[in-house]
Amino acid sequence: MTWELSQRRFVRSINSKYIYGRIPLLHTIVFLIEMAFIARLTARFNSYYDERPLMTMMVTNAILGGVADTVAQSITAIRERALRQPGGLKKNDGVAIEIHELDRKNPFYERDLIPDSLGLPPPFDFERLTRFMAYGFCMAPVQFKWFRFLERVFPVTKTSAFVPAMKRVAFDQLIFAPFGLAVFYTTMTIAEGGGRRAVSNKLRDMYIPTLKANYVVWPAVQIVNFRLMPVQFQLPFVSTIGIAWTAYLSLTNSASE
Repeated sequence: MTWELSQRRFVRSINSKYIYGRIPLLHTIVFLIEMAFIARLTARFNSYYDERPLMTMMVTNAILGGVADTVAQSITAIRERALRQPGGLKKNDGVAIEIHELDRKNPFYERDLIPDSLGLPPPFDFERLTRFMAYGFCMAPVQFKWFRFLERVFPVTKTSAFVPAMKRVAFDQLIFAPFGLAVFYTTMTIAEGGGRRAVSNKLRDMYIPTLKANYVVWPAVQIVNFRLMPVQFQLPFVSTIGIAWTAYLSLTNSASE
């Protein structure tokens, strides 16, 4: 009991620390740890992939999902702290102002992406981070097999590259993208303790706006992916580019709670 109390006090203490008075210290520490793991994976990716391709993809996807959620939580914390300072946003706080303006100008979601927090500002949510990492870990085999399927059905050759790549993009965006978003919101809602009604409400509020945003971002990314990337790099490429996208999903998921 004493250890748990000490641990809570320690976490609370770190959550109250800021770099330059704006950037949350704990969020930064978590981000740097994640980047250290990414650097390690990047340095030895080919050897890991040759030995255990699927596990390599799963671990890579999990870490990148964690990075995305950490970025999302950091965005929320920076914006909330700036807004709750006496006098609100400061004119010289360019980062917080940009975050605030981007939140207001989001064309796909009627409400603010970055939810108001009861905390001052919201503490780092390790359970939420774990959910995102677990989701990335578990979805990697499905995505990996899907990319292998597309490679087999629409092979890219030296004489025929553009058309098969476009067919892959079409199949990916018309079949896997709607499926993947439905799985994401359903899985996250259940993991947060929600039931059937909560899942239904989440899909009703978030599915179509997020799918619209998906079609703005991902077709161009997937053209590059399927046209230029070897199959072993397709999932890491998508996951790396998708850090911003997954951060967006993290914000939309938390905004609808």
